[in-house]
Amino acid sequence: MKSKRLILFCFLIVGLILAGANSLRAADRNPFLGYWSLHIPGGGSGWLGVSQNGDGLTVQMLWGGGSVFPVNSAQLAGDKLVLTRQHPTNRKSAEGKPIVITETISATLDGTDGLKLVTETPKADGGTDRAEFSGHRQAPPPPAPDLSRVKFGPPIELFNGTNLDGWEPVEPKAFNGWHADQGLLINTQEQPAGQPHRSFANLRTIAEFEDFSLHAETRVPKNGNSGIYIRGRDEVQIFDSYGKPLDAHNMGAIYSRITPTAAAEKPAGEWQTVEILYVAQHATVVLNGTKIIDNQPVLGPTGGALWPEMDRPGPIYLQGDHTGIEYRNLVLRPVISE
Repeated sequence: MKSKRLILFCFLIVGLILAGANSLRAADRNPFLGYWSLHIPGGGSGWLGVSQNGDGLTVQMLWGGGSVFPVNSAQLAGDKLVLTRQHPTNRKSAEGKPIVITETISATLDGTDGLKLVTETPKADGGTDRAEFSGHRQAPPPPAPDLSRVKFGPPIELFNGTNLDGWEPVEPKAFNGWHADQGLLINTQEQPAGQPHRSFANLRTIAEFEDFSLHAETRVPKNGNSGIYIRGRDEVQIFDSYGKPLDAHNMGAIYSRITPTAAAEKPAGEWQTVEILYVAQHATVVLNGTKIIDNQPVLGPTGGALWPEMDRPGPIYLQGDHTGIEYRNLVLRPVISE
């Protein structure tokens, strides 16, 4: 019996060694594995996640706004990583089939931690839209922190209840619908009849923060859509999702990245409480007294991020470009380093 156990133990050790060796060989073969911050054409924030999946690759991407999405194909071609994205159009072929345009993104290493990328998309007139952009290797999230050991500094009231001192629009040229009224921070969206369409501003704190806990109360209107951005980069979704099945786009989610474990939102028009704890690139979210995200790693930025870098401090930023929204009692406590 002992000899059988010894043989099984030896097989286990050999298996672990081989698995580790295979992992190292995969990394040697593919230096693109890992996470990358992208500065995409036009100045937006993007992200690239590349992982080995058997003999193939699994690649996810963020391109400015919207959700994280899988690319349509990914392969190594010499010293390049070649990705494709398919974009449906409203045009149809002579046979009446919808025309899909394929964008190709090629990445080459720039030193050990940089990427040089080129995107090429065929145009309807036969030409090609081409743009160059860059990326930088992003460290993986550290291990989950021991939250019982986290210490906080004195509370900071982000909103004084009477004016917008300490806040500024993210987009200076957009119409600013944010204002204070009887202790509430309100975003009002109105489109005056007969006038050009207004684009509304998001709002950010002038101060920037690293790790923290944040208490916020919000009242979401019917079909309302806002968000609280951690460090100006990762959105905790504020959304009228009452009654909807669990989804990474619902109230309290880390938008398109982390799905809540429970549906704790209230109906539209009721005040709701959101508690956010962000420590060592891990997020905890308590919605209306229910913990719906528990110390989970945030792998990269979300759509609408001010920048893609995960190690950069940033503001609390409130999304105001979608619908009207109300906030109150915004109180932040910074984490104190030991």
